[in-house]
Amino acid sequence: MSSQPKPPGPVIELRGATKRFRSARGVHTAVRDLDFAVEAGEFVAVVGPTGCGKSTTLSLVSGLEPPSTGEAIVHGSPVDGIPEGVGYMFQADAVLPWRSVLDNIAAGPRYRGMPKKAARARAREWVDRVGLSGFESYYPHQLSGGMRKRVALAQTLVNEPSILLMDEPFSALDVQTRGLMQDELLRLWTGSGSAVVFVTHDLEEAIVLADRVVLMTAGPATIKGSFPIPLPRPRDAEEIRLTPEFLEIYREVWESLREEVQITRKRGTGNAA
Repeated sequence: MSSQPKPPGPVIELRGATKRFRSARGVHTAVRDLDFAVEAGEFVAVVGPTGCGKSTTLSLVSGLEPPSTGEAIVHGSPVDGIPEGVGYMFQADAVLPWRSVLDNIAAGPRYRGMPKKAARARAREWVDRVGLSGFESYYPHQLSGGMRKRVALAQTLVNEPSILLMDEPFSALDVQTRGLMQDELLRLWTGSGSAVVFVTHDLEEAIVLADRVVLMTAGPATIKGSFPIPLPRPRDAEEIRLTPEFLEIYREVWESLREEVQITRKRGTGNAA
């Protein structure tokens, strides 16, 4: 989405990155020794058992959290704050309830100094691109969950990020709406050149969307494996789930993921006892 020239090499790198947090119980290690790279235009999905540190990984890339040790590098430079060109879509919508659809989408360009008329014109383009034409003057409480997600997606993409970080953005949607939003994301991302890191608990979703699935271990997480997804593009989120190729990839990744899920469950049972 961004046409600015970037340094050669990966657009995202984590080099031996570890993140520790202080808590009432002492020091908690969320992730450890992460070595991770994403190329421009690559769609990477990150999966792992619950609570393993997937969201923390996004925080290191976005600059919301600094690594305790190791490095986080974006566009060839160490991260020391929120890097330019990074868009972040959270699980919870960031739409402002007192603003209309159009003004929610125009807010990002306005914050970046774009004149109001130009920002609203760009927002109208994205209203159309996410299929919300005719709803420009509606407010969030007047929209369905899927329509709110379309607003949130447009809010992020209107700024033309070169890196798109997504933290389980569709997890709260029903199955049918989630499939529609997966197709919508792929349509809008295709040809953009943006690198995407998409965190999800849903292995099917990861395989449907990604060029590569990165698997994290039970916490404190490190990278267990990286699985290329050689399914052809463009993809139909519903149709591709029915193919033998999809099922073969799913079985391979699940065999490795299941081990980590079982470790997490055993730890939970032990703590409960």
